[in-house]
Amino acid sequence: MGARDRRAGPERRAAGYFIGLFETGRATAKRMGILDAIGNRTDPTSITYDVERDGRRRPGMGYGDLPGGPRLILRGDIETALYGTVAPRTEIRYGTTPTALDEHLAGVDVTLHTTAGEDVAETTERFDLVIGADGLRSTVRRLAFGTDSRFMRPLHHIVAATTMKEPVPGYRPQDGVLAEPGRSVWTFPFTDHQPGLLFNYRTDDEDAQFRRPPVESLRAAFGPEPVGPVLGHLLRQFEQAEDYIFDSAHQIEMDTWHTDRIVLLGDAAWCLTLYSSMGASTAMAGADLLGTLLQRNPGNTPRALREWDQKLRPFMTLNRGPPAPRACRHSSPRPARTR
Repeated sequence: MGARDRRAGPERRAAGYFIGLFETGRATAKRMGILDAIGNRTDPTSITYDVERDGRRRPGMGYGDLPGGPRLILRGDIETALYGTVAPRTEIRYGTTPTALDEHLAGVDVTLHTTAGEDVAETTERFDLVIGADGLRSTVRRLAFGTDSRFMRPLHHIVAATTMKEPVPGYRPQDGVLAEPGRSVWTFPFTDHQPGLLFNYRTDDEDAQFRRPPVESLRAAFGPEPVGPVLGHLLRQFEQAEDYIFDSAHQIEMDTWHTDRIVLLGDAAWCLTLYSSMGASTAMAGADLLGTLLQRNPGNTPRALREWDQKLRPFMTLNRGPPAPRACRHSSPRPARTR
């Protein structure tokens, strides 16, 4: 999921929301030497309940019960582990956004827009390789390959996520809740962090969801029945949240993820969506393989990128599922709302 504003942030982002790290991600993190640093927030005492609107509940299957035993973590756990590894040896710039890419045989001339407080500067620098790992609404993809609508496949679902300040009354903090299958609400407990909260619903009119405050769209989607005590509490938690994301779900479909010296990674390239539970795992695996093939092809970046695409694409195609009919690929994508 991406944010409305394409500009780079002025600093590292906060911890972020819930992620399940499956075997592909764990194996990659182990090869990278960061698996221990990522950690594991799974609470072995957690119980997940299926809850009715009137408050009735029964034990259900939690996210941690899925096959493969995913580690329950936060997005920021991966970011922090990677940052600790690369920061000592890599120049990291904040508030810097590419505005133009000019690729040629000697490299890529990148025009950069930098904001530092009230100061704004624009410079052009040359790089041997440009990697766009900048999310669903990738700026690098737009500059190098074309508009979002060419590649974004709408799934006609809305997702809303935040971190809860208060657990559900009558439940332990380490308990999970799944309410209203079909218009689902999940809470995700952690060992040492406030629970995560995720709403999901289907809509035939994505545009309408963004023409009003997100909590109003959520209340409309989960109406007209009375919300009851549990769902009502979760809606209030979202309404009172200082940070959240409210977005439409899309997959990215591209025939190629690279040119000779520009390449896309993660959600910018293949966005499997949160429904696959493989976004973070495949992003790390793709980056790990790219680094390996660049090392194996010193001085021949185009060949490394071609080999990388050929090796990775079958795995991503399997995880993404069958392609959508052509008519679906030209729907106008909506920007996310974040706060």
